[in-house]
Amino acid sequence: MSELAAGSPPRFFSLNPKPLGIALLLMVAGVLYLASVAGPRQAALYVVGALLGLTLYHAAFGFTSAWRVFIADGRGAGLRAQMIMLALGTLLFFPVLANGSLFGHAVTGLVSPAGTSVVVGAFIFGLGMQLGGGCASGTLYTVGGGSTRMVITLAAFIAGSVIATAHMPFWTSLPSLPATSLIKMLGVAPALALNWIVFGAIALLTVWIERRRHGRLVTDHVQSPHRHPWLRGPWPLAAGAVVLALLNFATLALSGRPWGITSAFALWGAKLLSGAGFDVASWPYWASAANAASLHAPLSRDVTSVMDAGIVIGALAAAALAGRYAPVWRIPLRSVLAAILGGLLLGYGARLAYGCNIGAYFSGIVSGSLHGWLWMVAAFFGNVLGTRLRPMFGLGV
Repeated sequence: MSELAAGSPPRFFSLNPKPLGIALLLMVAGVLYLASVAGPRQAALYVVGALLGLTLYHAAFGFTSAWRVFIADGRGAGLRAQMIMLALGTLLFFPVLANGSLFGHAVTGLVSPAGTSVVVGAFIFGLGMQLGGGCASGTLYTVGGGSTRMVITLAAFIAGSVIATAHMPFWTSLPSLPATSLIKMLGVAPALALNWIVFGAIALLTVWIERRRHGRLVTDHVQSPHRHPWLRGPWPLAAGAVVLALLNFATLALSGRPWGITSAFALWGAKLLSGAGFDVASWPYWASAANAASLHAPLSRDVTSVMDAGIVIGALAAAALAGRYAPVWRIPLRSVLAAILGGLLLGYGARLAYGCNIGAYFSGIVSGSLHGWLWMVAAFFGNVLGTRLRPMFGLGV
């Protein structure tokens, strides 16, 4: 989002009518189609995905950029917004997951083993974030917002994801702790208190570093040029954090589990390879009952695929509403190479780490999973290396 000069009067941009019309048409068509072939819950999840895409775009809620500006310049507003999101998320999720049901329906968290594959995968993912130019959610919402470079990252992301599924038996055989839920291990109140203490400590650390580096907290608040900022953006980061937590909770209520993104990328790649004649179904990863069922079922039945499509459409609508949908078709070669390499690392790392910045970090932590915290630490160090490598590919820091 472009900043306006201090004290200058707001400018009112016209929206982009054609992309907006396409987005609305795809939304209506998608809802009607999903309701008819997969039921009203899938249609509702498609809408939730669209709202996630709109929120991510309007709040410019980027995990990649937030970590990079903190690493490179000591500014922590993005990290503090993430702590707000996680604090509200744990408050909503922990009691419900401990109870095991919500509105009469069974719910479960995303709790995965915490071991070698998570450390390696999250580090690789963090490196890929900075080279690819986005995380999992960032890739989808910037593709919807009109970024042609991120289409390249997404294609490589899908390729890296399906390649990793071929190697999963090796990675899962490495040393690991069992899937550990802090909710079950400590109880709701102690687990919530422990998480909030850590969230607060991280936020305070960013404040201390930022003030030491800049002498004050740097405000990146952008004055909206629109008369209806909640519809056309931009939003404050904190508002985006709150809405993302609420929409993740809506995902839990509708699907029975928290928000995830990257399992769909592996599924799309596997379906493409299977259609091209490769015997993907015989791979151990795809031979398991749950994954085999997904591989043979239509994508309309896959919650993650439906929500990912919704994110792209929602971001398209948001970009059009903001008057900012303007794809750039000329991309420097070094940037293209970084997008390919970064996308492959993102996809491969996400499978090894049982998720991405959403499925492992956000949804993992609000599920009380120990692996979510391990993911955060390893991914942060991957981001440090990725930030240092960006200039080699002509990317800004």
